[in-house]
Order: sequence, then C-alpha cells, then structure tokens
Amino acid sequence: MIEIGFHTDAFNSSYWSFEQCLSWARRNNLSYIECGAIDGVSWIHGLGYQPHVALWEDPVLLRRKMESYGVRFSQLDAAFPLSLPEGASLGAEYVLHTIRWAGLVGCPRVDTTDDRNRPEGSTDREVMEHMRRIYRQILRVAEAHRITINIEPHGYYTTKPEFMAEMLAFSDSPWLRMNMDTGNTFIAGQDPAAFLEKFAARTSHVHIKDVSPSLAASARGELTGIAVSHCAIGDGVNADNIRRCLELLIRSDYEGVLSIECEGQGGPMIEKSLSWLRRTLDELKTRA
Repeated sequence: MIEIGFHTDAFNSSYWSFEQCLSWARRNNLSYIECGAIDGVSWIHGLGYQPHVALWEDPVLLRRKMESYGVRFSQLDAAFPLSLPEGASLGAEYVLHTIRWAGLVGCPRVDTTDDRNRPEGSTDREVMEHMRRIYRQILRVAEAHRITINIEPHGYYTTKPEFMAEMLAFSDSPWLRMNMDTGNTFIAGQDPAAFLEKFAARTSHVHIKDVSPSLAASARGELTGIAVSHCAIGDGVNADNIRRCLELLIRSDYEGVLSIECEGQGGPMIEKSLSWLRRTLDELKTRA
C-alpha cells in the first residue's frame, strides 16, 4: 500500500517546531512524518524554531506524543555527506547514533547520502572504498536494530546510476536500500523515471519534489540536489516525471511512503502539493 507523508523541511522557513508539524499532519489526515536528526544541542531547535528532532530528546516519550497525534515516522534524515573525509568519523557516528535512537522511537528507516562534490585530492575509487567501509560499519548496527539504511540520490556519486548501483552492492544485506528522490535526480540531469526503474526493487522510501521552470533552466545538470521544491508539486517542469514514477511504483507493487519535500509557506504551498499528489495517485490507481 502506498502511503503519503512529508518532510518537516517544509516548515524550516516558517520556524515551526516539530510539534507544530505533528499538528499540521493531523489536520491534513497524514499518518507519516520525516524529519532531520540533530546530534547535539542547537539554540534554534531548543527555542522551538526548528521542525526537527534532537537525539538528546527521549525517544520513548516522543513516540508517545506522536501516537497522541496519530503520526509516526517514515524515516529519519541523517544525511551527513559520507563521501567527505569526515564521513568516517563525524558522519559514521552521527548515523550510528540516529540508528539507535530510531529503534527506540519506532522509526524503520534512516536516510544517508554523499556530498555534492568529489572530495578534493581523491579519486573515485578511493572515495567509493571509503564509503564502502563506512556503510559496512553502519549496517552491522542497523541489522542489529532492524533499521533500514537508505541511500538517497543527492550528491556527486549517488545521482549517477553506475555509482548508486555499486553503493547498493556494498553489502548483500536486505537492510541496505534506496530512498528515491524525484527532484534530485531531475536537477542532476537524470531521467527520474528511468533512474527509479533501475532501482525499483531496492526502493524503500520516496521523496516527491518538483522543480520550478526557472531553477531547471538555470541549474539542471549543475546541481546534484535541492532541499525542497520551491513551487507546488504539479506546477513545475518535473510533474510529468513524477507521474511516470508514480505509475512505475504502482506497477511494481511498491509498499511504502511518498514523502513530500516542498516549501510549505506556513501551509498553503505544501497543502496544494498534497492535494495534487492525492488526486494524481487516485487517478493512476483507478487506471491501473
């Protein structure tokens, strides 16, 4: 069954708290939420102006609060760029802390990725071996906690199908999978539907992002990812690609969450996006 959720990045610019996002989810009949993990103390989060969760928060108490809103996590975002040299120290520890916390809060997935640039002074082979060691370290803990580790196309390596294929082969563990992103693959110059089709069997979570005509004209092929869609989903140049991805997911019997990553504007833009996604998904299911 295909479910719909959203990433709390939608409300970064509104300076919402995580609980405000839970309230928004309940008002809009959404049962799934995704947010970033903060490994430490942030003043903006502590003051209630950041819609993510800190790993110092008690996960069991937070899970109970989320249950009172009828909302649960689809994924925690721990996307420190693991391709950087710091990926082996800061990045690996950040992901490991997030995995342990995810198990207690009842979150089944943790998202990871690479940097937008190839690390200076390193070859592709060196970087791939660097990430292979990190993912194997991470997966040993993820398997113990039964948490899926997703690789998201967002950087220099992950938005190239040949490198994504190699990364998904770092281990034969069933706990290593992919988080598809319709916006990142498009802005990186890929065909999102073709990218998804290649990895559909390994996809366990999907980010839905559109791309505005102006951004596509100025940056497609230059960027490897965007944080959120800055136009309502369905209003951009990626809308037809998103439809094709949804058709593919329906045909392949995808069972998981479509997580909307769209600027919220305090609600209106992401609400328009949610309406488009619900309507389009219903139309496509009727035809299937």
